[in-house]
Amino acid sequence: MQKRAIFGGKSLPYLLLLPQLFVVAVFFYWPASQALWQSFLLQDAFGLKTSFIWFENYSELFADPGSYRTMMTTGVFAIMVAGLSLSLALLLAVQADKSIRGAGVYKTLLIWPYAVAPAVAGVLWIFMFQPSLGVVAQGIRAMGWSWNPLLNGNDALTLVVLASTWKQISYNFLFFLAGLQSIPRAVIEAAAIDGASPTRRFWTIILPLLSPTVFFLVVVNIVYVFFDTFGIIDAMTQGGPSKATETLVYKVFFDGRLGGNLGSSAAQSVILMIMVVALTAVQFRFIERRVAY
Repeated sequence: MQKRAIFGGKSLPYLLLLPQLFVVAVFFYWPASQALWQSFLLQDAFGLKTSFIWFENYSELFADPGSYRTMMTTGVFAIMVAGLSLSLALLLAVQADKSIRGAGVYKTLLIWPYAVAPAVAGVLWIFMFQPSLGVVAQGIRAMGWSWNPLLNGNDALTLVVLASTWKQISYNFLFFLAGLQSIPRAVIEAAAIDGASPTRRFWTIILPLLSPTVFFLVVVNIVYVFFDTFGIIDAMTQGGPSKATETLVYKVFFDGRLGGNLGSSAAQSVILMIMVVALTAVQFRFIERRVAY
């Protein structure tokens, strides 16, 4: 029989929820409402006068071809980072779940990148791949590849994708490893006795049982790519060259903080928030049906 919590008074449950509701209201709803209100305003160059202009910030944003290019870059960046980080983390977790020598050291080394700040991770990767001084860049150029992320947009986007993927692999690895260790060994051993190959056991038993973990990590990785990669991009490329690595979150910062256009920046942040909420809703509405809890 399932036990249920019984409260002595009607006010006690609300008092227990009050701290969490306060945090959500202060750190989410209040900034979101401020951004929504700011998106309908226009300030002068000195910030002395503010005018209410309705949807002009949004109309100018959708009329700008650069905005569509930034959205396209963000979509490609999100798919590549999420796909690579999830695939590599799952591969590493499957190998770590096996009985191998030095598994403790192997797992520890894979967890370390999670403790590195995004800006520091960006600096580390730009040092390794700097065209003139980077050790890895010199090896790439020795193989005949003209590598220059400072001038070539494709090279810069590749470098940012690699750095962002490396930063997120350790987080995904932890959850995948925990999910693998929760799978009953008797199920896998029974499949092996029946003659199922390791590949067949992975696709028919392990992966379906990992579907709740995969679903959770897909949602988390989408949010990570849209927001938490700002520090990496700012430290490595600052959106360049020629805005080849400019994502939506960096464009919000550039237009608002550096360009001084707070209205347009707020409108972009509202659109970014709507996109993330819509993607999360679609995932919970359609993809969650395929998850076997």
